[in-house]
Amino acid sequence: MSRRTVVVTGASSGIGAVVARRLGEMGFAVYAAARRVDEVPRAPGVVAVHADCTDPASLEDLVGRAAGETGRIDVLVNNAGYGAFGSVEEVPAEEARRQFEVNVFGPARLTQLVVPHMRKRGRGRIVNVTSVGGRIYEPLGGWYHASKFAVEGLSDCLRMELAPFGIDVVVVEPGSTRTGWGSVALAGLLATSGSGPYGEQAKALAASHTSAADNPRITSSPETVGEVVIQAVRARRPLTRYAAGTGARPLLLARRLLPDRAFDALMARAFGV
Repeated sequence: MSRRTVVVTGASSGIGAVVARRLGEMGFAVYAAARRVDEVPRAPGVVAVHADCTDPASLEDLVGRAAGETGRIDVLVNNAGYGAFGSVEEVPAEEARRQFEVNVFGPARLTQLVVPHMRKRGRGRIVNVTSVGGRIYEPLGGWYHASKFAVEGLSDCLRMELAPFGIDVVVVEPGSTRTGWGSVALAGLLATSGSGPYGEQAKALAASHTSAADNPRITSSPETVGEVVIQAVRARRPLTRYAAGTGARPLLLARRLLPDRAFDALMARAFGV
């Protein structure tokens, strides 16, 4: 039987690198996509491919290569993403648009490209790595959280649309994870809103995230979250959603149980704003 073919985005570091390497070791044919293609882990079964979520042509090339070389695409793991933090008022419109291009429109375009291959075979799986940030919120994260909320809603609609064709759509919602994501997000936060009317909020939020970054009771390793993604890929009958890592389930439970104002107060207290 031919090896199953998996396309993984954001594979140069963090969760994506873990998933690409581990699936390759398990015998999958992995097409590991990243902008920094030279940083994609070298591992058995892993083919590094340059791709950029803001460049539709590169996404077409990625899917065309995977399908052309293996004759199939069984799984898409939409993992690439970043956080554009700062007040909704102050984040430039072009940066807000880029946030959605990377976090929403790029994964959506890849989905459009792989679905015909999956539908032809009568089976397939799309795993969208969102975040607890697609279900909860915090101040000065409006554009990031909006993009993750969008992927959650898109995934729910896709799950119903694609079920008749044997295609599963699964969401993985990591909590805080020890990757380079946080340093990039906080640098953008302080550059955008570190002074001016939102300065005190920005500094408090940055300090809170920084103090939590290496706390194993609050954050998880990429390996921990990556194993949940692999579970979502390999499960015979996957859940529709997986909470991944330390702190994810308590946060999601709090959001489900608390009224909006109470959750606002909880977040304000947690971040000192």
